[in-house]
Amino acid sequence: MSAARPVLLSCDSIAKQFGARPLFVGLSFGLFEGDRVGLVGPNGAGKSTLMKILAGIEETDSGTRSVRKGLRVGYVPQDPVFSTDHSAEQVLVEALEGLPLEEYEKHVMAAIALGKLGFADPDQTAGTLSGGWQKRLAIARELVREPDVLLLDEPTNHLDLEGILELEGLLASEPRAFVVASHDRYFLENVARRMIELDRVYPEGLLQVEGTYSDLLEKRDEVRKNQAEYQESLANRARREMEWLRRGPKARTTKSKSRIQEANRLIGELGEIEQRTVESTASIDFAASGRKTKRLLIATGVGKSYGERTVLDGIDLLIRPGTRLGLLGPNGSGKTTLLSLLAGLIEPDLGEIERAPFLKVVLFEQSRETLDRSLTLRRALAPEGDSVVHQGREIHVAAWAKRFLFRTEQLETPVSRLSGGEQARILIARLMLRPADLLILDEPTNDLDIATLEVLEESLLEFPGGLVLVTHDRYLLDRVSTEILALDGKGGARTFADVAQWQEQKDVVEPPKPTGAGARASQAPPKVVPAAPPAALKSTSKRLTFAEQKEWERIESDIHAADEALRRSEEAVADPKIASDAVELAVRCTALDAARAETERLYARWAELEAKRNG
Repeated sequence: MSAARPVLLSCDSIAKQFGARPLFVGLSFGLFEGDRVGLVGPNGAGKSTLMKILAGIEETDSGTRSVRKGLRVGYVPQDPVFSTDHSAEQVLVEALEGLPLEEYEKHVMAAIALGKLGFADPDQTAGTLSGGWQKRLAIARELVREPDVLLLDEPTNHLDLEGILELEGLLASEPRAFVVASHDRYFLENVARRMIELDRVYPEGLLQVEGTYSDLLEKRDEVRKNQAEYQESLANRARREMEWLRRGPKARTTKSKSRIQEANRLIGELGEIEQRTVESTASIDFAASGRKTKRLLIATGVGKSYGERTVLDGIDLLIRPGTRLGLLGPNGSGKTTLLSLLAGLIEPDLGEIERAPFLKVVLFEQSRETLDRSLTLRRALAPEGDSVVHQGREIHVAAWAKRFLFRTEQLETPVSRLSGGEQARILIARLMLRPADLLILDEPTNDLDIATLEVLEESLLEFPGGLVLVTHDRYLLDRVSTEILALDGKGGARTFADVAQWQEQKDVVEPPKPTGAGARASQAPPKVVPAAPPAALKSTSKRLTFAEQKEWERIESDIHAADEALRRSEEAVADPKIASDAVELAVRCTALDAARAETERLYARWAELEAKRNG
């Protein structure tokens, strides 16, 4: 199927090596018009390096990269960097420098790209953006140049779940070809229609499958089963030839010399396959304290504010052994704050948190600030000597490192030179040395490969204590969590059975995204609406009366005005200056109720008219 489409970019027998260890050798494949490619592979397989080679940023050691004349390639790195004093709009306008565009055209294109990625304020300084919004800005920066091929390296890292869903929708509507390297299995399943697995276990260094991530899993099982059967057959043949060689045939005839050569070839091939197919997985086993307490932690009416902004308001939680609570919510909704409260790092402003006596809490920090990057891997894994004590047993640091897929020759490597996935594995290794009643994990999956994610899942399922988990990996949440707590970004929270139930609740009809000047009215990311595009909103329909058609044409602006009025009413009620003025507070609450009612009426009417137009 791919062969019938024009080739945009191709690699022929490319190789790349760092130090004495090759990342990959002899890779060959092409990207075609309309390709939607997902790239997976274990940590250290060279996915990020391959993406840089495709982008033309990194050179190959051998082989060739060929690009169609005039091809424009966009590249979104794992950790984008921006000028801290530039606004989001300036970042995009600068990205358009050198293109034959008028100045006003650059600003229009920048506004459109920022609108697609949900930016409410194009003037916001890039340096003040959170990690998730910086990732959105990096995607917008490449989209604005309208590349023929878009390369995205771990685009879901740092994005909240809503951001990931929006990115899925954006990529689904993109006509251009893209390659996305990701460990997010649901994301890959939803966006990729061709899969490439980069892994030295395959004879060609990779496995290519036309289809989704699920199709890749089926093909991988088939290929590896065939490889195992061939390896077993080869081993039997090599064993027979080795026995023949040991007998030392006396007559060195042409025939016997030929057989000796064939025997050596078989033995060499078997050795190469065995070396290539050795598969290692991280050994993750969190140590439980063995506590028999029925209740580990009870949070009652917990609230936390920063200045005038309420982050959490009236949160109730009960965590028992076996409770595995997944946290959801947009960036800035208070997930990390709640974890810090549960871990005892900060105190609540309201309510109380009751912990079981001598509760042992182990916290995995998203920021990884506790990891000293100047240390060697040896000292990071074993700070006090050449061994660690795990579950009462002393283990040498080399053996401990091997459990987390580190090679012995890496022990003297500075942590700063290790990949993000390798740094995450160091932190997990540290956590395993601390017996815990309650595990609190803040984005532990960032940068972990799929094989390590699967081992982490099994370990969390087997952990007998309590667990509170923040992750954007929907597969992990669904598989591990016994319940989901979704923060709404306004201080409140709701409980759901799984991610699907949360998403169903989220898919309630909302107004279309404002863009351009309208988007500047609010600092918060605008809501996404499964509505018709603006042009269609103005189209006529025989199903509507003349009056209804006129109402339909203005209802979008009415909804935006009602939303703005509701926002102002909420801010007026939250004003601390009138907290002691009961009369004024009552007036403002009445106005807030009226604003809510009007907003709900307009939403209902919008849905009614929409149904009539499509009915």
